[in-house]
Amino acid sequence: MTAPIIHGGGITEAAARFGGAPDDWLDLSTGINPCPVALPEIDARAWHRLPDRHLEDAVRAAACGYYRSGEIMPLPVPGTQAAIQLLPRLADAKRRAAIFGPTYGEYARVLKAAGFDVDPVARADDLAAAHGIAVVVNPNNPTGRLFAPDEVLAMAAAMKAHGGLLVVDEAFGDLEPEASVAPHVAAQDNLVVFRSFGKYFGLAGLRLGFVVASGAVTESLREWLGPWAVSGPALAVSAKLMESDTNAIRGLIQERKTALDVVLRGAGLSVVGGTGLFALVEHERAYDFHTALCRERILTRKFDYDRRWLRIGLAADAAGDRRLAEALRRAGV
Repeated sequence: MTAPIIHGGGITEAAARFGGAPDDWLDLSTGINPCPVALPEIDARAWHRLPDRHLEDAVRAAACGYYRSGEIMPLPVPGTQAAIQLLPRLADAKRRAAIFGPTYGEYARVLKAAGFDVDPVARADDLAAAHGIAVVVNPNNPTGRLFAPDEVLAMAAAMKAHGGLLVVDEAFGDLEPEASVAPHVAAQDNLVVFRSFGKYFGLAGLRLGFVVASGAVTESLREWLGPWAVSGPALAVSAKLMESDTNAIRGLIQERKTALDVVLRGAGLSVVGGTGLFALVEHERAYDFHTALCRERILTRKFDYDRRWLRIGLAADAAGDRRLAEALRRAGV
């Protein structure tokens, strides 16, 4: 078995090691909107009944408009991680996999566990005929690297030339809608786009994502996930939210990100990447800072593959910003 990936979150474990109750902690280790949207009212039958087809039809139509996927109706899945787990079934393990990295570690872990040889790549020119599947996270986690749609579509064309599949993870794409290739999936049948719902809306606990793909891929994933894969309340809530005006969400996230950047600059830290939902800091003492912040009951995200990196998410308010700034000062930053 492959080693598990250390993710953001994990407040329970952090509290067990460094003290305090989970509620005492400021969790800046994830890339999730820290100001969750208000939940819309939903029919009580969404809780009472198994999720019927009309709920799925409604959320797929809402997702189609929200992601601008044209004739492709996005498939709701119980979090994009569930789709990642099924990814090896879409490709031939006798062929190699390419992953634009460094990036979200679950892709390599899942593919390697399924018997794939995985090649880290940095440029479209690195894609080869041996690659039956390629994965690009766009915007990237944790660096924030962003390929333009034309570049991504060129990757898809290159993969198609030798019968390969391109998977584009747009989990952080809500703040970069112009970079999305979801509108192009209908014309590119070897292109698969993953979208996360919970990060932007601040509702990660719903465990909801969407897959924008050809009919064959969509039907395969639906079959593998089985019936009632997504809960009725998740379907009902997300349909209403995706049909609402989300400009206020965008504005609040941008405000919170600006505040984080001010704190980090004030501490003299070098921000080398990130997205609207987190900043990536580089420092020789990044691991020391991570530990020092844990002692202050603040959790950030460190990386075993680069000990100079620390990913820091958004605080929900100015009080959280001040708490981080004071903790960084006491850590000797």
